[in-house]
Amino acid sequence: MRKVYIETYGCQMNEYDTEIVKTILKQNNYDLTEQPEEAQILFLNTCSVRENAHQKVYQRINTLKQLRKKEKKRVMGVLGCMAQNLRDELLDEKVGVDLVAGPDSYKKLPAMLESVVQDDARQYALSLSEYETYSDIFPVREEGVNSWIAVMRGCDNFCTFCVVPYTRGRERSRDPLNVVDEVKRLTDQGFKQITLLGQNVNSYQYGTSDFADLINEVSKVDGIERIRFTSPHPKDFPQKLIETVANNPKACRHIHLPLQAGNTRILDMMNRTYTKEDFLHLVDYMKERIPDLALTTDIIVGFPTETESEYQDTLDVIRTVEFDSAFMFKYSERKQTIASRKYPDDVSEEEKTSRITRLVELQRNISLKRNQQHIGKVFSVLIEGKAKKDGQLMGRNDGNKIVVFADTGQKIGEFINIKITTASTNTLIGEVV
Repeated sequence: MRKVYIETYGCQMNEYDTEIVKTILKQNNYDLTEQPEEAQILFLNTCSVRENAHQKVYQRINTLKQLRKKEKKRVMGVLGCMAQNLRDELLDEKVGVDLVAGPDSYKKLPAMLESVVQDDARQYALSLSEYETYSDIFPVREEGVNSWIAVMRGCDNFCTFCVVPYTRGRERSRDPLNVVDEVKRLTDQGFKQITLLGQNVNSYQYGTSDFADLINEVSKVDGIERIRFTSPHPKDFPQKLIETVANNPKACRHIHLPLQAGNTRILDMMNRTYTKEDFLHLVDYMKERIPDLALTTDIIVGFPTETESEYQDTLDVIRTVEFDSAFMFKYSERKQTIASRKYPDDVSEEEKTSRITRLVELQRNISLKRNQQHIGKVFSVLIEGKAKKDGQLMGRNDGNKIVVFADTGQKIGEFINIKITTASTNTLIGEVV
């Protein structure tokens, strides 16, 4: 019972957590496989942000349970946010899960697995920690060009639509020296770009060090060429961090700034603690201080009681800011959130669909316009791999835009100058210069 298969759902933090889980298991003499048919232990690292994520996991559990018909000793485990949020449902015998572990319990997995196998007893570990940051675990990564690093865990914001504070606990930050040590290990493995992760990275605080200080310390590591981060919160975006992005050449000029809604009343109901005007003022200042800044965002439509007029405020912000791209969602009620207890989900599914359709169309047009403005410009592109079309490679520029160009023998992980010749909604296309 030593071969483990792990599937990951959801955000970049989950991707990082899977690397932590793999490292812990390897240290305890477990082997990893990319094929579920080869594994005796099947883990799903899950997300609780949206309803369709839950549905996908339940469907996958049912599919993987079929493998038990061939080998009954297989162990099924659910990890992550869904484990924390839906523990009672997952522990129902009908679901068929043997092990459930929340995001702060991964160091317990080896002992839990031994109990499942030796004692034939279902196991769960769902306590949230005020201190666990896994700072003593340096994940072993596969080869690549970008690596995620969680610099803090948890969230104190309690946005009313969000389950993260209940599934990942309160905010706690890693020692900057510990983060720098991990970055050095990554450069030894050949990584040139890192992305610093946190539910709200601009809340990072360790002693006297804030997030801008952390970026500047990481940028001193030889071998690191680009530093990205996600996600900040508009409510407390410090001027110092904006100046760091503007002036530190290794800090990418791309900021993911979640809007969520463009109407002040809805923002207040969401507990976002800023107004429409606050957001627009922040964006204006960012654009003034950071030339060629690429801005992306998150948007929710159909939040409880949102009217058509209030939805139009969101469209107004989109037109004013002209985000380079956006992640756009219909409101999905999550268990345990403040919104699920206080506000009825009273916007019809038909209306939500209409609103998301119109929003997507507006953003597509803006994304195309923004990309077409890059035609004729030359960008330094970090090559990530082969493009979908034969004979082409793809990478990203400083603004995190996908750039496609002809494969003339360049290597993954190299930087190359590309002149943009044409553009689509999601892609810049160019030639080597």
